[in-house]
Amino acid sequence: MKLGFVTDTLGNLPLGDVLKHAERMGLSGLEVNTGGWSTAPHFNLQQMLESNAARRDFTRGFEQHNLEIIALNANGNPLHPTQPEQAQCLKDTIRLAGEWGIKTVCTMSGLPEGQAGDRMPNWVVASWPPETQTILRYQWEERLLPFWSEIADLAKAHGVERIALELHGSQCVYNVRSLLKLRDAIGPLIGANLDPSHLFWMGADPLAAADALGDALYHVHAKDTMLNAPVQAVDSLLENGSLMDVSARSWSYITLGFGHGEEWWRQFCYRLKMAGYDGWLSIEHEDVLLNSLEGLEKSVALLKGVMPVAASDFKPQAI
Repeated sequence: MKLGFVTDTLGNLPLGDVLKHAERMGLSGLEVNTGGWSTAPHFNLQQMLESNAARRDFTRGFEQHNLEIIALNANGNPLHPTQPEQAQCLKDTIRLAGEWGIKTVCTMSGLPEGQAGDRMPNWVVASWPPETQTILRYQWEERLLPFWSEIADLAKAHGVERIALELHGSQCVYNVRSLLKLRDAIGPLIGANLDPSHLFWMGADPLAAADALGDALYHVHAKDTMLNAPVQAVDSLLENGSLMDVSARSWSYITLGFGHGEEWWRQFCYRLKMAGYDGWLSIEHEDVLLNSLEGLEKSVALLKGVMPVAASDFKPQAI
């Protein structure tokens, strides 16, 4: 496996400093945010699309620090009913990935409105009352599947081989079942970006999810979640309070090891290997209490101690 991080993790620093820190920490690459929900502080997507010189300058910075571009990340809601720029960001990111020869693009599945004419996305997480099923049929049949059929054609035309969808709340694809449903409909271009932090607060087990995904596992975000047991016991894990008010929430994103310890992350890395995954671990720091650089350094130290790096050389003796 290789270790890197998402560039927005150090979004408060200029790109040159981000590259220096990555090299200093002995990392292998960076996952570059291109837009969507990100302001993309290190990246101008339109400039990169239009200018060969801009692309050369950007990649030269990575090469000077012995770093790879892990993937391009266009996380957002490409099916938002009133924000077409979200889908355009994804399409432009795929086109740019093709220009660069980057094979993996990370994004979200998208979440559309509940019926034609609505202006807000609608996330269905229950089977009752009956209108929930009408909403789901509309979202999948009228919006999700046609959109991803179009995106699949675009990706193939530009040489992008893997679209890694983050299993994330407030998206049509948020768990293993919904990911495999879309993959079955669209084809093996679609795979998972497995981020344990989201599965924790939705009540799933990331270790079991890795097993279930198998060859549909295309990318991994390393991010942790603290489950605040006293609040959870009263209010459940359904949480819509301020992300900044950690003590009042039933769960919060947190630096690696502060929610789940080193032993859990050791098991996670091993289960990834068992599932056939030997790709990138891309740290995504969203801890609101710890300094971003300090949190990143602690996360790097933890993963360096538990992640497999060298290829296995074990062979049974001929006895």
